Amino acid sequence: MPPNNNPEIEILFSRYGRKYKWLVTIGGLIGSMTMVLSATMVNVAIPSIMGAFGIGQHIAQWAATSFLATMVASQLLNNWMIEAFGQKLVFCTALSIFSLGAFVCASSLNIEMLVAGRILQGFSAGIIQPLVLATIITVFPANRRGFAVGMYGMGVTLAPSFGPWIGGLAIDALTWRHIFLVVLPLVFIALCFGLAFMPSKKLNKTTPDFDWVGYTLVALAILFFISVIGNGQRWGWNSDWTLLFLLAALASSSAFIYSQLKSRNPILDPTLFLNSQFTSAMLIAFAFGAGNFATNYAIPLFVQTIQGYTPTRAGLVLVPAGILLVSLIPLSGRLSDYIPSYQPIILGCMIFATAAFLMSSADVNTPYWSMAAYALMSRGAIGLVMPNMGKVAMSSTTTDKLNKAAGTYIFIRQLGGATGVAVTSVVIEMQTAYHVDQIISSQTSSNSSSRSVLQSIMELLKIEGIAADSQMSGALQYLGEIVYYQGRAFGFQDSFLLISFVFCIAIIPALLLGKAARK
Repeated sequence: MPPNNNPEIEILFSRYGRKYKWLVTIGGLIGSMTMVLSATMVNVAIPSIMGAFGIGQHIAQWAATSFLATMVASQLLNNWMIEAFGQKLVFCTALSIFSLGAFVCASSLNIEMLVAGRILQGFSAGIIQPLVLATIITVFPANRRGFAVGMYGMGVTLAPSFGPWIGGLAIDALTWRHIFLVVLPLVFIALCFGLAFMPSKKLNKTTPDFDWVGYTLVALAILFFISVIGNGQRWGWNSDWTLLFLLAALASSSAFIYSQLKSRNPILDPTLFLNSQFTSAMLIAFAFGAGNFATNYAIPLFVQTIQGYTPTRAGLVLVPAGILLVSLIPLSGRLSDYIPSYQPIILGCMIFATAAFLMSSADVNTPYWSMAAYALMSRGAIGLVMPNMGKVAMSSTTTDKLNKAAGTYIFIRQLGGATGVAVTSVVIEMQTAYHVDQIISSQTSSNSSSRSVLQSIMELLKIEGIAADSQMSGALQYLGEIVYYQGRAFGFQDSFLLISFVFCIAIIPALLLGKAARK
């Protein structure tokens, strides 16, 4: 028997029996995993995109950030779209839009066209993920919600670990454009499952009410906020444009919060946050979203630009961590039904903070397996936290608010992801410039190490037959490249150190979660 009173799901259970919950779960997970896979595959292509369009990393990162920011905004449409059109129609339409975005990205002539395609894909991803989570929870009984959330968590956290590797294979075998096309077979499989097993509904002549004013406000707030982070360095942090966008972000955010307090049908139900356990879980979800996506962005970029890895090898750094998640998350999800959730959450925060701190010491000589081990630690932490965090979020609300709780939970986590990638990109660029300036200031005539390096380079150039009057300029150019890459390595180290600090702070709401649970 189905664990709820949904007539359509009762029909599907009657038709397919107990195996129905697995059929709809598999189809939903394939769709959701494909979205997350696409979100992270592009990370390994950032250097190729920079070369193809002649742009810097602070511009190329919009290929990742635009996807995440749009995904965050579109998630808030999930509940309304399900009520208006049903899960089957929404699921299949989102997959179709995602496919259209893939073709736009693959044929892009400039970065603007690429970003437009990523926006289409991000919109689809934001619709599908909370839909799949709510559907999986609905078809499992209440005493198996921890396991159900663990199954979902396995999918959405496993994909980021394999995304860069699959993207790297596509780039090395074909071109960076093909990373947007290799996932389309999975989209087709998910579409077939959706047509067969997703619950549907009869369309009404009128659509349910929706707070379009509130949605517009939160979408603008996200747009202005991410724009400030992504463009602040290029505009200047004290420039009029930065100040204008920052004020617009604050005004939009404030107006959105006010509108939700007054709305009869709020997009983000403020009453959910009256529960201290739900609020604590949301703070941790934001931190883990930021850390998960930030490290998935920074690690492949670091090993390619600093250590000289190929895209395939860069993606392989995260694969051992993905294998760990395969075994850990189902176990963690099952254990979350029996042990207090706050305990593995606290442990996970501590492990992730430690892993990020160890990454902050990585440089050009750090071995492959050391980087893989750091990634393994961070993904192990996610495996401990995700099922328990999801269980707290879902269990602290009533059944009638389950869809909104699921949407809010994923919204907060993905907002953390978009923020994490944008902030990490900015920190890398800012700290690279800072460290390069510091190193250059030490390159004086009294610096014996620099003179020795220049002399060695000039001797090598002489052996290669370079004219004497060109040897000094060639040596200085090479030294400048060494200085830049050294400064960039320091920039990456600072970004990992910031991630570690964020997770140290995340321990505080985890402790509050334990206090609330004991009460």
